[in-house]
Amino acid sequence: MFRKTAHAAVRVCVSLGIHPDVISYLSFVVAAVAALCFWKSSAHPVLLLIGPLFCYLRLWLNMLDGMVAMASGKASWRGEILNDLPDRFSDIVIFVGVAHSGLCHLLAGYWAAIGAVLTAYVGIFGQAVGVQREFSGLMSKQWRMVTLHLGAWLAFFLWTPEQSRIGSLSILDWTCIVVVAGCVQTIVVRLRRIMRALQKKAKA
Repeated sequence: MFRKTAHAAVRVCVSLGIHPDVISYLSFVVAAVAALCFWKSSAHPVLLLIGPLFCYLRLWLNMLDGMVAMASGKASWRGEILNDLPDRFSDIVIFVGVAHSGLCHLLAGYWAAIGAVLTAYVGIFGQAVGVQREFSGLMSKQWRMVTLHLGAWLAFFLWTPEQSRIGSLSILDWTCIVVVAGCVQTIVVRLRRIMRALQKKAKA
């Protein structure tokens, strides 16, 4: 369903000769805007509503670049790198923006950033060792953004200091904890699937 929203944009990009690399770079720019929204959200709470929208736009652009590459015949191994690298920077800057928002503990945001990068890194292991790339697990890129979206909107609608805390932690603290826990689960699932695939390949 999400991919269907990009079909018209793919046709426009191909007809205008827009290179997929440009879309990859644009996705990072959009992620930086999302990070800025989270960073400034303590002073301007309405940015908690806006930041997640840029997170989704980042996902959409990251999907679009691959679709344009395929449709225009410009898909390549170089494109694989330029598709993935801005995406990893996007994960980092978004959660660093959350970390410095003043609405959660600094380490919570940084651990979420580390978890996001490690999750993607493990997913690429499979492709690197000659089996499939892994997208399995609870906390893939899309679900990290959904979790952050829910946490940010909940923090906005429960803005008062008393309501926006659960125990001694803020809602965004708990959001980052959920992301980190989900990343651990995802890393374990992906490693197990990669190891099973390698065992089957060895037997074959």
